Amino acid sequence: MFVTSSKPIDAYSKVGLETGVDGANAYRLITMLLDGAVFSLGRAAQAIKDKRIDEKGKAITTAVDIISSGLQASVNLEAGGEIAERLNSLYDYMCTRLLYANLHSDLAAIQEVSSLLGEIKAGWEEIANDPAVASRNKGAA
Repeated sequence: MFVTSSKPIDAYSKVGLETGVDGANAYRLITMLLDGAVFSLGRAAQAIKDKRIDEKGKAITTAVDIISSGLQASVNLEAGGEIAERLNSLYDYMCTRLLYANLHSDLAAIQEVSSLLGEIKAGWEEIANDPAVASRNKGAA
């Protein structure tokens, strides 16, 4: 479903988040992107509460960049079939909700996207921890 290109690395570096990208396998990179997006959404939520509009916009923009340029860009629609198509649509939905959250300072929309990202991360970690997957990626870690 996902490609192992450098797109996630580029996206993560582009948004300027601290990472341990060197030597990380594709599963770890996706996890790092998910963590970065959730972290940015936490910053956005706090900025809304503190009425720091500029910081809210920057944090939401960072999360959108991670989702669209990192997570969504790494979905392989050709190989992933229906699951990849649904995940791609979910990422589109998340970006739309975050644009709404930015325009309306909507904490509920931020929480919704953060929750969705958490569910994806839980599933992703389950896949990455599968012994069959781990044995295929021994050389990639």
